[in-house]
Amino acid sequence: MSRRDFVQYSGLISASMMIPGFLKVSGKSLADFNGKKLVIIQLTGGNDGLNTIIPYSNDLYYSNRPDIGVKKGDLIILNDDLAFNPALESFTDLWEKGSMSILNSVGYPNPNRSHFRSRDIWHSASDENITLTTGWVARAFDSKCPDGNCALPHHAIEIDSSLSLVFRGEKFNGLAMDKPSELGAGLHNPVIESFSALNESKVISNHDFLYKEMVDTYHSADYVISKSKVYNTTVTYPTSEFSRRLKTIAQLINGGSETKVYYASLPGFDTHVQQNAFHPKQLRMLSEGLNAFYQDLKLGNEWNNTLVMVYSEFGRRLKQNGARGTDHGTGNNVLFFGGSLNKLGILNQPANLADLEDGDIKHTVDFRSVYATLLKKWLNIEPSVILGRELPILDYLV
Repeated sequence: MSRRDFVQYSGLISASMMIPGFLKVSGKSLADFNGKKLVIIQLTGGNDGLNTIIPYSNDLYYSNRPDIGVKKGDLIILNDDLAFNPALESFTDLWEKGSMSILNSVGYPNPNRSHFRSRDIWHSASDENITLTTGWVARAFDSKCPDGNCALPHHAIEIDSSLSLVFRGEKFNGLAMDKPSELGAGLHNPVIESFSALNESKVISNHDFLYKEMVDTYHSADYVISKSKVYNTTVTYPTSEFSRRLKTIAQLINGGSETKVYYASLPGFDTHVQQNAFHPKQLRMLSEGLNAFYQDLKLGNEWNNTLVMVYSEFGRRLKQNGARGTDHGTGNNVLFFGGSLNKLGILNQPANLADLEDGDIKHTVDFRSVYATLLKKWLNIEPSVILGRELPILDYLV
């Protein structure tokens, strides 16, 4: 295909291709990530951390939640203060085998209770009063390509139909997909195949970037499809959509994909009304899916190389509302899973229910310190460059 043909068809691509959100720039490997994988799971809607990891020894929990507080007789006791919601029964195996830890009261100053704004703050690692257009993971990849020769998109994969801010950078953008098999339709588009066959040196001027995006996406799609066929699991996963997403991630990890960071979400946590009719179902979906994921990676000898972080954009208020639900709050717990956790179990003190801020849990850990720790100690990247500040490293984490 000639350069003129490329220019002619470049406008067609964005309209006709099914891959417009997967963009990126050039193709080196990132060996300095030490072969470790980070899996980020977002509980979308604002998970009620107090009904997830329950402070059952604190009378304030039950006095503020007379209708939705989980009965002590139903709890899975962890220590003298905290317990699992019974819907998290599938976590007990990971807990007992030292593959789980809990960080309490995580948040940020001047918290925002809007789903969209708080989600962007967590994705970008910004302050509440600053809007950033790049995600913290994407900036980590940006920092590895000062010459413009960045990693291919498949180094950061989101199991979804669109790419979240967390994987969108100035130079690097990750890849979003529901299923590896769905990449095939775009991969065999004759126009894209022609672009891939182009001599890169023939494409010049302001079309360089578009050319690179299209070709890099093509090669990442091809790569992911091939890696998804390497490993066939013998683990039986639950039938939920969330478990299917985790199964796809395990398939790629066990298949030897060089992907460093994966992202998946589980919706349904905005529990304003009749919380106990819905919240346990979502927690059960989470725990059963992660238990299958754990078994799968253990079989593939990848559990020690994988760290899973489960978070939500905010927690819920201590006091139940008039509809037997909970309203948007602030501080929350973050859960970690993996075979190489530095400290197991409960990492810090439970939330102080007697010292609230406008009815909400005060944060004692800035979520950006969590990110700084993951960057420095797990992904081998200097965090201050990515996060724009020096932050405490949580040495007890990994």
